[in-house]
Amino acid sequence: MSLKPLAHLVETQASSQEVYKGNFLHVFVDHVTLPDGAVATREYVVHPGAVMVIPMLVDENGAWRVVLERQFRYPIGQVMIEFPAGKLDAGESVATCAQRELLEETGYTAQEWARAGLMHPVIAYSTEFIDVWFARGLTAGPQKLDNGEFLEVFTASPEELLQWCMEGRVTDAKTLAGALWLQNTLNGNWKLQWQPVAALA
Repeated sequence: MSLKPLAHLVETQASSQEVYKGNFLHVFVDHVTLPDGAVATREYVVHPGAVMVIPMLVDENGAWRVVLERQFRYPIGQVMIEFPAGKLDAGESVATCAQRELLEETGYTAQEWARAGLMHPVIAYSTEFIDVWFARGLTAGPQKLDNGEFLEVFTASPEELLQWCMEGRVTDAKTLAGALWLQNTLNGNWKLQWQPVAALA
């Protein structure tokens, strides 16, 4: 099946108005012409993009574990279990952002990296994309959290993570998608192209 835009489904922008500009989110209200010629309103958020990292450790028994975080998310009023992630800074590459976010949030650096793919978490109302990376050959170090950032770093087995996803303990969309990537990668269904960190420069 083709994923290219199909003319009979495309909406065309007729006008656009910025209604809010924050530190990194811009909110717009557009009028669009629908495929049948009718006019509709679209409200959406422009987002700079982000990365998510799936950091993998080997335990004393030679089994894989993943590095996760617990963080309170104010809009939903809950502490969430998540993979490390963060938004792109202006002019920053996704590879640089992945390394920076892993170090800042968890304190870990990685010897090897592999880009898994791209996801769009909220396509109905945001331009946000999340670039997904795997990291291994981890070395622990101190976190470099932003002012006002509070999170707890811990590890879990892939089986534990998948169980939490099934039970509804993990509901963060990017982490659910990351668990799918992790499961298929460890099963050998999805292949990764690993490269040393120096090759990302």
